Amino acid sequence: MTTLIFGHQNPDTDAITSAITWAEFQRQSGNTDVEAVALGTPNDETKFALDTFKTQAPRVIDAANGADVMLVDHNEAQQSVADRKDSTIVSVVDHHRFANFETAAPLFIRAEPVGSCNSIIYKMYKENGFEITPQIAALMLSGAISDTLLLKSPTTTDLEREILPELAKIAGVDLQEYGLNMLKAGTNLAAKSDLDITEGDAKSFDMGGKTVRIGQVNVVDLEEIYARQADIEASLKAESERNGYDLFLLVATDILNSNSTGLAFGEGKDKLEAAFGGKFDADDRLALPGVVSRKKQVVPPLQKAFEA
Repeated sequence: MTTLIFGHQNPDTDAITSAITWAEFQRQSGNTDVEAVALGTPNDETKFALDTFKTQAPRVIDAANGADVMLVDHNEAQQSVADRKDSTIVSVVDHHRFANFETAAPLFIRAEPVGSCNSIIYKMYKENGFEITPQIAALMLSGAISDTLLLKSPTTTDLEREILPELAKIAGVDLQEYGLNMLKAGTNLAAKSDLDITEGDAKSFDMGGKTVRIGQVNVVDLEEIYARQADIEASLKAESERNGYDLFLLVATDILNSNSTGLAFGEGKDKLEAAFGGKFDADDRLALPGVVSRKKQVVPPLQKAFEA
């Protein structure tokens, strides 16, 4: 049976491109019976990257059906395929925290606290002397640009500062021009439904026994979010009640000015205020100055607040 390779649910650019680049790594390693798949359709940013470099989007699955699996860009069970417990996890390549993770069999794990999953995969290509084609380089580049906000996110490490120019050269693109165009492609809110905005990049976390759902949407003008705030909040409420989330936080991030605003529904809004040292204002918005990274700037302080 073919081994399936995939990133997290509601996949972003790094999740989808990591599955593709890790599948190619496996083929160059001699493991040809692998397939890059996805746990959701590509968002507009990812579509821009795939279309630019003439790459077919991976097949979308909702179950692994007992196949062996390789995980990229995630490890937590609630962010993975629904029937993961019925599969053998062969490998994990990730740059996030590890939680709710255990296996019955030994496996390969490569985890590093860097800016993107593709950064790790790039290192492994180099370590093994594998070929990095312009297309593979472009996909790695796109994933790393997305996760580091073109090197502006605090998740950026010296590794990304080193490899992004290298990858751009192999891919044959201008780093700044391509990167900004790709990020802007994902900020077209007019083309997104309220559900797309709230759930499009959302992940669930277990925090102090509570299920906390955290979504993030990138914009070039936060006024676009404010204009739709009532409908977005209605979507947060509906999804929370339908799925049993204790708290649903949407982080709207201005990619040009590196600031965010939080909108939330559920119990624990006091935890949000404690985590970020602010208060929801009269418009029920929580200012998050300088916050752009869910992984580094949102999850850790919120986890601490819920477990205090």
